[in-house]
Amino acid sequence: MSLRTPLCELFGIELPIVQAPISYAPALVAAVSNAGGLGMIQLSWLDSDGAREVIRETRRRTDRPFGVNLVLEWPQDERLELSLEEGVRIVSLFWGDPSPYAGRVHDAGGLVLCAVGSAAEARQVVAADADVVVAQGWEAGGHVRGDVATLPLVPAVVDAVAPVPVVAAGGIADGRGLAAALALGAAGAWVGTRFVASEEAGLDPLHKERIVGASETDTVYSTLFDVGWPDAPHRTLRNSTVRRWEEAGRPAAGHRPGEGEVVAAAPDGSPIVRYASSDPELGATGDLEALALYAGQSAGLIHEVLPAGEIVRRMAAEAKRVLAGLAST
Repeated sequence: MSLRTPLCELFGIELPIVQAPISYAPALVAAVSNAGGLGMIQLSWLDSDGAREVIRETRRRTDRPFGVNLVLEWPQDERLELSLEEGVRIVSLFWGDPSPYAGRVHDAGGLVLCAVGSAAEARQVVAADADVVVAQGWEAGGHVRGDVATLPLVPAVVDAVAPVPVVAAGGIADGRGLAAALALGAAGAWVGTRFVASEEAGLDPLHKERIVGASETDTVYSTLFDVGWPDAPHRTLRNSTVRRWEEAGRPAAGHRPGEGEVVAAAPDGSPIVRYASSDPELGATGDLEALALYAGQSAGLIHEVLPAGEIVRRMAAEAKRVLAGLAST
């Protein structure tokens, strides 16, 4: 049974599996693309030299398609132009109005994905010339655009924007989730937490181990880790910072225990304070357990750290078995 969908045709990929942009890790992005999926680079906070090098290093590792992600809470004109100059032709936009950017991507012959949290927002981004809509359910890890669960959101978005391809995001970590996304009318799956727990992800092993040991009830949806990105809901694993805040009665910012306390250092040595939006990058030091351990509710389905290519292959094989089984009943 084939898993080829319109998404595969559009992006020139073999499997409808998109790696959510979770770290600055060319090895991860290339491994996903080399396995037939679509790897995505998170460029949003890199300087120009860093962004250019990450793109070039990814291209050294793969000749397959890959994309970049830009968070529109911040101006991204320079990073977009740099990406297009470097030959990137798949651009994912998140958390803002894609209108100022989509035309430039299309002028360069590229394609635009845009993440949404509702059918109404999906219609808006398609009107702004998005080529693909990513419907992100509330189960997702990291920053979460809306408050609707994946199961009701995806078909609502599919109905709202057809025939524009829709990618389902939130709570998908195995082939059963991919099969379910396709059954809902999506053209593919956007997978984050499963790839955080991959060998190539550029995150500290502690983060990966915490995901492997987590259940589906071990995540928290909040705006707690807001230093650097205020008023932006997100989902993380419950850790010592979350527990201290909960034990204090969940006070508002300005009254939380340990505010301003430096708990870790980034790989470049810059301080990371408690409640910062930063996650524990590989090479960070200090009390990494206290940082934002972004993860979705699909953590309960993840039981080992695997190579990213193996994750893609297992997910595809399981989805084919599930769909074949459903077709035979």
